[in-house]
Amino acid sequence: MSDGTIRVAVVDDQALVRMGLRTLLETEDDTELAGEASDGRSGVDVVRRTRPDIVLMDIRMPVMDGLAALREITTDPGLADVKVIVLTTFELDEYVFEALRGGASGFVLKDSPPDELLHAIRVVADGASLLSPSVTRRVIEKFSAREAPASAPHPELDRLTEREREIVAWVATGRSNDEIAAELVVSPATVRTHVSRAMVKLHARDRAQLVVFAVQSGLTLPG
Repeated sequence: MSDGTIRVAVVDDQALVRMGLRTLLETEDDTELAGEASDGRSGVDVVRRTRPDIVLMDIRMPVMDGLAALREITTDPGLADVKVIVLTTFELDEYVFEALRGGASGFVLKDSPPDELLHAIRVVADGASLLSPSVTRRVIEKFSAREAPASAPHPELDRLTEREREIVAWVATGRSNDEIAAELVVSPATVRTHVSRAMVKLHARDRAQLVVFAVQSGLTLPG
């Protein structure tokens, strides 16, 4: 972000959707359109050329779909600071699971109110990940049900302290730092510190990826 302005790239094959998002971004003082594209391939090109803070990415697109474009972005070391928010039509879109695995920082329904979309952009730009309240817990429940416990334990899992493992298990329930702090009767700052340390140790791109690692490693709450 330069001068506090969040630069956003929009990748969606529907011209009407792009126009609506462009208009929304241009009406806010702290957001601006960095570029736009109508398919995944040109979307990746736009992202590499403009280096936006946030990408709003549709899934179903021609030439290259959003999942493939997402993977290209999240696996490119040169784009490590670029965060992707997936635009989805249905709350439990099957592709949401793959997007979560692929490194998406959040999900927003296409028909969300403008203020919810702007909130998502600001939250992710601020370094957090956004699994929006209307989608999060159901996504995590479905994702957990599809994954066998400890189906792919993270190779660095042993580096976590017992407390960090517990906190990561709480993160995988979809709860916020404040909610976890209330459950454990500690300060939100303490939870934030443990989450940050766990992300560093597990090389998690963001909180959403931490959820994936927790589920695949079989981390569950005590009892």
